[in-house]
Amino acid sequence: MTPEGSDDPQWVTIALVATSRGNRGEVSAIPLSDRLERFQRLREVFLFDAEAGGEPLRVEVESAWEHRGRIILKFRGVDSISAAEALRGKEVRIPRAEREPLPEGEYYESDLIGFEVLDRQSGRLLGKVAGWQHYGGPALLEVEGPGGRVFEIPFAASICVEIDMNRGRIQVDLPEGLEDLNG
Repeated sequence: MTPEGSDDPQWVTIALVATSRGNRGEVSAIPLSDRLERFQRLREVFLFDAEAGGEPLRVEVESAWEHRGRIILKFRGVDSISAAEALRGKEVRIPRAEREPLPEGEYYESDLIGFEVLDRQSGRLLGKVAGWQHYGGPALLEVEGPGGRVFEIPFAASICVEIDMNRGRIQVDLPEGLEDLNG
């Protein structure tokens, strides 16, 4: 599972520019992918200003490397601290079609939003995936049930026993009491 996402179906946000770094125009970015090696293969990305909107800025990636859980990016033409500082807060996106393929049994979180969640034993619709939470253990599916009630289900193979990408469904075997605990 990979927590990449974006509200726009054409784009995937892979990082958020946090600060400038050094004096050569590099930026430190918070990665939204758990596959940090993928950043080293980037050749171009698009920078979005989520608050201001407008057209994305297309930039060539000169280099990318990981440092203390962050990604250090150097963009062509961004050669000073002030130029890098102007990118603070920008979303680093790629076209959805350029996402890296995942191994069998792994999923992008954004692809599962809106999936129906069904109890495997009874076939009862528990709700739809509305989002994700991360607290350091397994990711949690935020499921919005009938009446708008939201509850969380651990995204673990022992609970989310079948994911049908074609039908947009996740079949779950909930441990006894989990649904009540969340309600």
